[in-house]
Amino acid sequence: MPATIAITRASPAEPEARSLIRRHLDQMAAQSPEESCHALDGSGLDAPDVAFFLLRREGKAIAMGALKTLSGGGRELKSMHTLAEARGSGAGRQMLEFLLHRARAEQATAIYLETGSTPDFLAARRLYESYGFVECPPFEGYTEDPWSLFMRLDLPAAT
Repeated sequence: MPATIAITRASPAEPEARSLIRRHLDQMAAQSPEESCHALDGSGLDAPDVAFFLLRREGKAIAMGALKTLSGGGRELKSMHTLAEARGSGAGRQMLEFLLHRARAEQATAIYLETGSTPDFLAARRLYESYGFVECPPFEGYTEDPWSLFMRLDLPAAT
């Protein structure tokens, strides 16, 4: 029998969300210098311009993701994270597809993201590239950083 999957809007203050956010922040801090870490903490994910979601498999939160509203009709992917023990299960792909669908439903013009430029982030970059994301210059307050790679997907052109 297939596993039950549910992706729902959640509060970053929920215990399962706090645990996922902490693991994400710890991993990002281990992979990038502090000044190059752009991950949002719980309060940043609880902002009015951010929609935060949890993916639960069999009732257990195993992945998270968020959409931040940008000026000009764009959205930014934030806090995409899958628990290490659930990686390779398709949870990250499911969350990405959910967020892309939501951004399209909100008639967003494009979706942007910042991810790491080091080999630690290669799997994430390949996932985004497989959906048509391409490298772009820094956006919406970001600046050039050798530890960061910026990507964009134009939604009206996406299939």
